[in-house]
Amino acid sequence: MMYVSTRGGAERLAFDDVVLAGLARDGGLYMPEAWPRMSAADIRGFARLSYPQLAAEVLALFATPAIDRATLAQLCDDAYRDFAHPQVAPLVRLGDGDAWLLELFHGPTLAFKDYALQVLGRLFDLVLTRRGERVTIVGATSGDTGSAAIEACRDRDRIDIFILHPHGRVTDVQRRQMTTVAAANVHNVAIEGTFDDCQDLVKALFNDQPFRDRHQLAAVNSINWARIAAQIVYYVYAAVRLGAPDTGVSFAVPTGNFGNVFAAWAAKRMGLPIETLIVASNRNDILTRFFDSGEMAMGEVHATLSPSMDIQVSSNFERYLFELFARDGNRVAAAMAEFRATGRFQVTATEWQQARADFHAVRLDDSATLAVIGDIFARGGMTVDPHTAIGIAGARLASGERQTPVVAVATAHPAKFPDAVAAATGVSPALPPRLADLFTKPERYHILKNDLSSVEAHIDGILARKGESS
Repeated sequence: MMYVSTRGGAERLAFDDVVLAGLARDGGLYMPEAWPRMSAADIRGFARLSYPQLAAEVLALFATPAIDRATLAQLCDDAYRDFAHPQVAPLVRLGDGDAWLLELFHGPTLAFKDYALQVLGRLFDLVLTRRGERVTIVGATSGDTGSAAIEACRDRDRIDIFILHPHGRVTDVQRRQMTTVAAANVHNVAIEGTFDDCQDLVKALFNDQPFRDRHQLAAVNSINWARIAAQIVYYVYAAVRLGAPDTGVSFAVPTGNFGNVFAAWAAKRMGLPIETLIVASNRNDILTRFFDSGEMAMGEVHATLSPSMDIQVSSNFERYLFELFARDGNRVAAAMAEFRATGRFQVTATEWQQARADFHAVRLDDSATLAVIGDIFARGGMTVDPHTAIGIAGARLASGERQTPVVAVATAHPAKFPDAVAAATGVSPALPPRLADLFTKPERYHILKNDLSSVEAHIDGILARKGESS
């Protein structure tokens, strides 16, 4: 399997090279040169596999021959060994109908990002050890990616990791999960701006070729294809347990950066019988507005109860655009340049209709989100976080129109957002025992302006001091 850039101007790479490269050198995102296919027989055979075993089989479709199946099996078994639920990604029925919740918060940092990043951290280790190299990981987070990436990369000898988060725009739990990690290779930066500003800074770091090469930059955000590949697994796992390939299934995915729902689209493209994909947004509804109009138009970023979705530049949408534009890299590059210059771009009427066939879209404001959290609690005593509540709202919309199972994706543990849950239910969910001391640990982070030169100087300085002391 080889990989190409969505903008058509970078060299083809093998999987192990893509793991380390992250963003392509032309500014694009890597995609498989051709989509692997899963037959009905393949999908039926997945029913006998555990989650780690299934993960190895799905990843093998993307990683071989660069990484062999046996190595992937060992890596995945190690990645998911300490997840808190024996099924890793359990399905829980919502109410009396055929609506389900896919719980993706049983990893070490209580968010769906763990499912990919625990794999990615080990892939970094594997490839770097084989090559005798080290990397500097830079990433942006709207709340959950940062802690999951830090947990996956902490104390690894061949990695330094710098995570940028928007200052004052993540919850206290989310921030402390990053800033209380005492590992010497972990570096947290609070940017005076939004998540989009953090994401832009990370892309700018990669596009500064001398800086990129000087520090051997690598990416943990979902611009890294390995993240998407690992996320495909839980859609296959859920669908198989609900009867695939003999039964279709729909998914409602709370999303801001489009990576999570794109992984579901990829699973469908590979042969999984997905009927409907619902993109569920909060007030920062750039994706919903695109599916309503065919125009991608940037707006102001609003702070909401679901901060991981407070995004107006959905970087992974470029991967879908690549497919929508019939893999025309030049046209993708032109659309992205127009978006950067004007804050908007338009697709053709035919392309818009195709997008509307691929995705349905809903939006929920904070008051409606609280209403869903309260209703779920009143019906059965279950607490859900604000992002999950938005996904549930999307699933409810679909369940009235479908005869097949509908799955809402639960992206975070409710204890990561205690204030919102308490406001809706009167109950403040407790952190699991392994995080009980989170608010007693000292924090370590630097606050920087939204300025590329300041961030580069900060990274240069830290790595120079580390080099002097080693």
